[in-house]
Amino acid sequence: MSSLRFRVVEAAFEKKAVEVQAPQKTSELFASKVFNRAKMFKYLSVKTFKKVEDSIENGASLDSETANAVAEGMKQWALEMGATHYTHWFHPLTEGTAEKHDAFADPDGRGGVIEKFSGKLLTQQEPDASSFPNGGIRSTFEARGYTAWDPSSPAFIVNDTLCIPTVFISYTGESLDYKAPLLKSISAVSKAAIGVCHYFNPEVKKVYSYLGWEQEYFLVDEGLYATRPDLLLTGRTLMGHESSKNQQLEDHYFGAIPLRVMEFMKDLEIEGWKLGIPLKTRHNEVAPNQFEVAPVYEECNLSNDHNLMTMALMRNIARKHGFRVLLHEKPFKGINGSGKHNNWSLGTDTGIALMAPGKTPEENLRFITFIVNVLKAVFRHNALLKASIASAGNAHRLGANEAPPAIISSFLGKQISELLNSLENSETDKIIIQDKQGFSLNIDRIPELFIDNTDRNRTSPFAFTGNRFEFRAVGSEANCAAGMLVLNAAVAEQLNIFKEEVDARIAKGKEKYAAILDVIRKDIKECKAIHFDGNGYSEEWKAEAKRLGLDCETSVPLMIDAYLRPSSIKLFESTGGDKGIMTSIELKARNEVKWETYTKKIQIEARVLGDLAMNHIIPIATRYQSSLIDNVYKLRDIFPAEKAASMSVHNLEIIEDISTHISAIKEKVDEMVEARKVANKIEDIREKAIAYHDTVFPMFDIIRYHIDKLELVVDDEMWTLPKYRELLFIR
Repeated sequence: MSSLRFRVVEAAFEKKAVEVQAPQKTSELFASKVFNRAKMFKYLSVKTFKKVEDSIENGASLDSETANAVAEGMKQWALEMGATHYTHWFHPLTEGTAEKHDAFADPDGRGGVIEKFSGKLLTQQEPDASSFPNGGIRSTFEARGYTAWDPSSPAFIVNDTLCIPTVFISYTGESLDYKAPLLKSISAVSKAAIGVCHYFNPEVKKVYSYLGWEQEYFLVDEGLYATRPDLLLTGRTLMGHESSKNQQLEDHYFGAIPLRVMEFMKDLEIEGWKLGIPLKTRHNEVAPNQFEVAPVYEECNLSNDHNLMTMALMRNIARKHGFRVLLHEKPFKGINGSGKHNNWSLGTDTGIALMAPGKTPEENLRFITFIVNVLKAVFRHNALLKASIASAGNAHRLGANEAPPAIISSFLGKQISELLNSLENSETDKIIIQDKQGFSLNIDRIPELFIDNTDRNRTSPFAFTGNRFEFRAVGSEANCAAGMLVLNAAVAEQLNIFKEEVDARIAKGKEKYAAILDVIRKDIKECKAIHFDGNGYSEEWKAEAKRLGLDCETSVPLMIDAYLRPSSIKLFESTGGDKGIMTSIELKARNEVKWETYTKKIQIEARVLGDLAMNHIIPIATRYQSSLIDNVYKLRDIFPAEKAASMSVHNLEIIEDISTHISAIKEKVDEMVEARKVANKIEDIREKAIAYHDTVFPMFDIIRYHIDKLELVVDDEMWTLPKYRELLFIR
């Protein structure tokens, strides 16, 4: 190992775990930094509290008097908590969050300051809309944009700053974020689901969409991270030969958590609990240095906010423990990447879980009604759902036999599948769903197990798992809202269609439940292609999916086209009230952002790869090659020609091997640079993204192949980049 790399690795491994004080009870910590309903009840008048509660529950607008009262109470609480600043916290189209901090302090006109915070400052601020991705909606000379308070997501304190969740819109009213359309989609699916629920229970007044995310991530030592420019600038390793040992022994998954990592996890949980994030689960994932954190289910909008807050916490807390957290979908070649499983379901204000089987035929009919409508929605918009999670990073993971394939299908399990087949073929009108079955292992002291009525299928992108659907294809660094708003919108549209068809049959004299079954049978047949319980990794399924008409596109720039299909535009414009969830203008703008982001990410990776190849790898390989050549000449000076030739054979082979790889690297880097120059001249954003995908990105693996071969032959002391065997194992 080179002396430089040895010092870096040694320093990284010498880092000690940060001492974490023994935590209080979780119940004492939980939401201590959140201006939730309990805090509102304490700091607001009864009148103001009821108005805010009405806004949260029913979407009622708040007048300026109420906003001022809320601002005053919120300020008082924040100051008592030690806050000195406030910010509107929003989700621009960057996949991350944004915030601009302002002090509470205002000059009092007498040489001092006074803490001020009004309803106007609470409800609205004005960031520069042209400085965020906007797809051409805002030009540099048309910079005005607005953030507007979202009362349904409580304010919280990070360090010394009161953070107020907001939506972000342009001066002309278009949404420039993920939260605004997510909120509209949540409202749309609630209204549509209420109409269908009334067939079974007229008392339902609201339907909630729930989200439970599972966040996968990698940790690497900060010192090693700092010496890998590819990790530093792109979030993934653009080169690196696989370690002799990685995940092949399957010994990391659910294994004992390393001490340093456990201390990081404890710190993360404590800070998360303070922010009201119900973090529940922690464990080792499949790959070395890969881990997962997951909370209890929450309402979709709040859960999404909490995921973004958690990712921010992870980045900050990791550094306190000598780590860097990697949220890229595929930071290391040859081992599993990271996803973010989005567990989604619907539930009513009367306490009914709409994705869970019931105890009576009527309850089970309601269950099957919603299951089939979700399947139909996913079938109709499978390309759009895939586009919602498409990215440069996620493209490395999908279809890599470690994550779902890039074909959206839904696994239901044997019992539900057989029931749908019986319904489709009119073999039954009775919907009977078995509860969990007891299962004895016949081992002393081992209690009876209860087996779920459905298995799991990790190759399914959209699997039913007993009382929810698990959207497994979401990327680990993605904003959950991108996929959730599409899913909510698609289900809302389908539920509206379903209700129209059922009502039409009832109007013609058909009995209600018979009309429901009639439409269900039709929909089961029409969306049969989306239902697949087999191996999603198999080549047979890829061929079958294409024959069935499912979207099988694998190019990210072409996947994104699905947003602009007539069916997609109609979905977003006609669902969610008069203004819809998103307009065609907003969709076109978002597509431009997606294509531009894809291009820039591939462009950055190409530049980093080319720079490292030419200014790092080739010089190191050449230096080692020169030392071998020098050795060959010295052998000839010392020994007789025949003996020297015999002794030099191995070195000569390595010298030639190095020359071959160096030449290939130089040739392909030059080709990659030229391909980039050609692509950069393309003015159309979509065509440029396609060019980068088709002509620039394919060079990466070729260049990497030759670099990784050099890593195997170049003297370890000369190779200064930390290798996989050092990056992947925490000590």
